[in-house]
Amino acid sequence: MTDIFDFYRKDRWPHVFCPGCGIGTVMNCFYRAFDELQLALDKTAFVGGIGCSSRIPLYINSDALHTTHGRAIAFATGLRLAKPELKVVVFTGDGDLGAIGGNHFINGCRRNADMTVICINNNIYGMTGGQASITTPHDYLSTTTPYGNKEYPFDLAEIAVAAGANYVARWTTRHVHELTKSLKSALQKKGFAFVEVVSQCPTNFGRRNKMADPSEMLQWFKESSVRRDKSRTAAADHVDLNLAGQITVGEFVDRNRECYEELIGVERHA
Repeated sequence: MTDIFDFYRKDRWPHVFCPGCGIGTVMNCFYRAFDELQLALDKTAFVGGIGCSSRIPLYINSDALHTTHGRAIAFATGLRLAKPELKVVVFTGDGDLGAIGGNHFINGCRRNADMTVICINNNIYGMTGGQASITTPHDYLSTTTPYGNKEYPFDLAEIAVAAGANYVARWTTRHVHELTKSLKSALQKKGFAFVEVVSQCPTNFGRRNKMADPSEMLQWFKESSVRRDKSRTAAADHVDLNLAGQITVGEFVDRNRECYEELIGVERHA
């Protein structure tokens, strides 16, 4: 087992994440999945865009590329084509992936480019001051929705399924064992593998919505999460990210569509 202190860059500490942030939990689950698969850091490249979660690659003791806002998947696609011997992992957030980067996200899934994409969805734009994001629950508060968000959130996992990703899963930061298992599956999957992690942001989401203590948000995850196979209804199988509803968790799809690199004749070596 690789020591966790060898996996991360100690010279970058202390990190920038707020106390109680769920990003540390995701980093720990990813480290465990990566280590259990005995993958090599020197054969892996990490890509991030802009946002709290996009800072993760800079803390990993490997090649990391920090690109422009919303362009992480486009950048990672180019990296895969230029360096097919590398495994490529993208860390992103709901804003970077689904808002400014939404078109790249959809087309990355459609192409089924061979990469692992981990989206940490904290339901808010945390780094820039707590504005409403594309995943902010309906009627919940942010700096830009002081009377409640009147829009409804995107379902990132279902978008990935519909657009053609080979592997899609969603968990919360409370589901650490399930999340680690899904990360292992995603890292081994050929094609576009997408894992969404609903994560707590006590600083900018929680304190505006009567959940300033991180444990209160974890309790919400516990009470609101419903396994995908148990949440199906005759009308539809959907996610409701409102606190009055439910968060559908589990594996959404695991299939074997031909990946983009195979279609255009670029061989995968990783």
